[in-house]
Amino acid sequence: MTLEQDLTTALATFVARRSAGHPVLVASDFDGVLAPLLDDPSASAPTAAAAAALERLAALPQADVRLALVSGRDLATLAQLSGAPVGTSLVGSHGAEQGHVVAASADAETSGVEGTSSVERHPFALTPDERATLDGVRAGLEAVAAEAEGAWVEDKPSAAVLHTRRAEPGAAERAGDAARAVGARYGAHTMTGKDVVEIAVLDTSKGLALTRLRDELGAAAVLYMGDDVTDERAFEVLAPTDVTVKVGAGETAARFRVASVDEAAQVLATVADLLS
Repeated sequence: MTLEQDLTTALATFVARRSAGHPVLVASDFDGVLAPLLDDPSASAPTAAAAAALERLAALPQADVRLALVSGRDLATLAQLSGAPVGTSLVGSHGAEQGHVVAASADAETSGVEGTSSVERHPFALTPDERATLDGVRAGLEAVAAEAEGAWVEDKPSAAVLHTRRAEPGAAERAGDAARAVGARYGAHTMTGKDVVEIAVLDTSKGLALTRLRDELGAAAVLYMGDDVTDERAFEVLAPTDVTVKVGAGETAARFRVASVDEAAQVLATVADLLS
């Protein structure tokens, strides 16, 4: 598999931007980019090629490259399903949660992620008012899901998500409209993605999360790959000197496009080749 020449050239320029104290940041969404989209989200897993490319990047000196996964998944689920290598920064819940993968021998009591001893969570808590709002949002979405066969609600630490991938198209559309009405009723932050409506009590985005992570790491340049409308916030805030890659079809602010998860894995492998 060969990437388009313009993208390959941009990746070479990206890698060359690293300097002493300023690594490049390689970041990616998980579902639809490293892992194929499935009707059962709990069964998602990175492709073998993507997992191998992540391991190669993680094995390189952190002075040269830092690795991050940025997802709408909650942090614990992202860590479990991605199997991200040690040293990877993890951004969950569209930026509301942040952590990083540590040695597998880490103490589970200090990791902050139930049942995941290899991930250390950055401090996170809701105010009583935020928690009360989230409880109301969750109850509202449960009522919506009850009216659409196949729809279900996912709980996150700062959001509730209506999933409609398994619902009949007409019912899914009506449920989506009803879910957005719930968000408006509570004055919460509503994001619509592929067969999902997420309602959060915190104003976060993948773009804000990537900007924060870039500053924390002192990154010289950022590569970001995403497939969903929620990734557009990241594409829009990154600089013209960064590399943004849309995976799949649809309008996008990204500079480049690849067709599939297989080509997304090839992007990561190419960056590893250039850094090796």
